[in-house]
Amino acid sequence: MTTARRYTSADLEHLPDVEGTRYEIVDGELHVSTSPRWEHQYACSGVVAALHAWDNDAKIGVTLIAPGLVFTSDDDVVPDVVWVSRARLGSMLDASGHLRAAPDLVVEVLSPGAKNERRDRRDKLALYSRQGVQEYWIVDWRRQVVEVYRREKGTLRLAATPGSQDRLTSPLLPGFAWPVADLWPPPL
Repeated sequence: MTTARRYTSADLEHLPDVEGTRYEIVDGELHVSTSPRWEHQYACSGVVAALHAWDNDAKIGVTLIAPGLVFTSDDDVVPDVVWVSRARLGSMLDASGHLRAAPDLVVEVLSPGAKNERRDRRDKLALYSRQGVQEYWIVDWRRQVVEVYRREKGTLRLAATPGSQDRLTSPLLPGFAWPVADLWPPPL
């Protein structure tokens, strides 16, 4: 019987540094992905713009693009976008500038492929739930919906699935109401 190798953050230092390749570890399993499609990046940009615009007025948090998020040596990921309250940010950073605790909000934009979807919908959902993330958005630019998971009774549960005709809101973000349609790329 063979057992699967369990990767740790230390192993990441020995992997080839290939431009456009992202390495993540969830529960000791190595996940490798390549540069995302432009539609993925457009949706990420839309989320960042929405959160940043709202927080320019609210001034209660910080939006970060693809930060290193190291929960443990075998849970080391790079989410697309996170939002962290300013009150918590300073205590979450390590000497290397990586986040070492759960952000308030994590956003993943789906990349095509069953393996990528399984990573975001199953593996990362379970990881973020275990680590105490308060809200997790899965942005599906192909179906043009956002799956909103919120912490309920100690776990992340699907709370809403707003589509293009809806506004994205969150109890974490008082007064935030963004048109979901603004996240999708224009038709070519």
